[in-house]
Amino acid sequence: MARESLPELLARHEAAAAAVLPLPIFDFIAGGGGEEISMREASAAWRAFRLRPRVLSNVSTVDTSTSVCGVHLSAPVMVAPTAYHAVAHPEAEVETARGVNAAAGLMVVATRANAELEQIVLALDSPWWFQVYVMRDRDITASLVQRATRLGATALVLTGDTPAISRRRHSASLPPMTTEQYLGNAAAYVKPGADIAVDTNMDPSITFEIIQWLRDISGLPVLVKGVLRADDAIACVDAGAAGVIVSNHGGRQLDRVVSTAAALAEVADAVGARSEVLVDGGIRTGIDVLVALALGARAVLVGRPVCWALAAEGARGVQLLLEMLRDEFIEAMTLAGAASVAAIDRSLVVSPSGGGGLSG
Repeated sequence: MARESLPELLARHEAAAAAVLPLPIFDFIAGGGGEEISMREASAAWRAFRLRPRVLSNVSTVDTSTSVCGVHLSAPVMVAPTAYHAVAHPEAEVETARGVNAAAGLMVVATRANAELEQIVLALDSPWWFQVYVMRDRDITASLVQRATRLGATALVLTGDTPAISRRRHSASLPPMTTEQYLGNAAAYVKPGADIAVDTNMDPSITFEIIQWLRDISGLPVLVKGVLRADDAIACVDAGAAGVIVSNHGGRQLDRVVSTAAALAEVADAVGARSEVLVDGGIRTGIDVLVALALGARAVLVGRPVCWALAAEGARGVQLLLEMLRDEFIEAMTLAGAASVAAIDRSLVVSPSGGGGLSG
């Protein structure tokens, strides 16, 4: 029997998730902001690039390893922070962590995780990062960050593109859940008598100064997620960020924003020599990973495919997804004549406009 391909795996996982999840929950994971234009464009934007492979390059051995913020990765593929895994699996982020651990990956644990941080960490032997929403009650955020730091998080990922939650598919931003499920790990830090709807909401007043505040209370490197412009990337790094993640929130926030595939090179050219540059949004194949690294990313993150894998097959599905992405990336590197991650550069890609090899 022929081995299942990655596109077949992705399609199977999504179909299985659609079969087992109630429609509001499936829509919560699948849906995008507004008319979902940005969400639909994400994967196609990566596929618009063309490759200029090298020949006679000795790819008898291919090394996919790299490092991000001092963390060794066996392959430049990470698990993006996504909220509320309990809607996809009864053991929530703990089950996700088991799959990530089995694949020797790196998981970015979300502020809105349902499972207790302590239980998630127990399922991880490998390093992990913590994603941060800065809430209106700053003490809640500080307590969460310091808890994650004590538990061994090695970096913070500040989400910068969510001053408010956009309207999404069928006007349903969140699936039905209890207050305790919604608050997750933040529940322990809500003050008595607080207005939960206000105090735990994202603070729309934060500026670049928040980067230094997070560094001060944690002692950890901070990466800013949601960057699509060179000037914002420069401002983040100038304010103390160790890196930026080129992201449009999976097309779930402002609709009609530029794709991450289109924004990546500009951001990488602006700050790649000074900081880490990562990217998410529509990454679905090993060739997508190759293109992203050629455009200047150090690593990529995947979100929705992990949620579908979790709903379909639990930890085993997550492990299989990450391993198949790695295997496809090995094949792409081999055929492109790149024996190591360091050999992947801008000369390998041709812009969607057909203007030849990109420079810079």
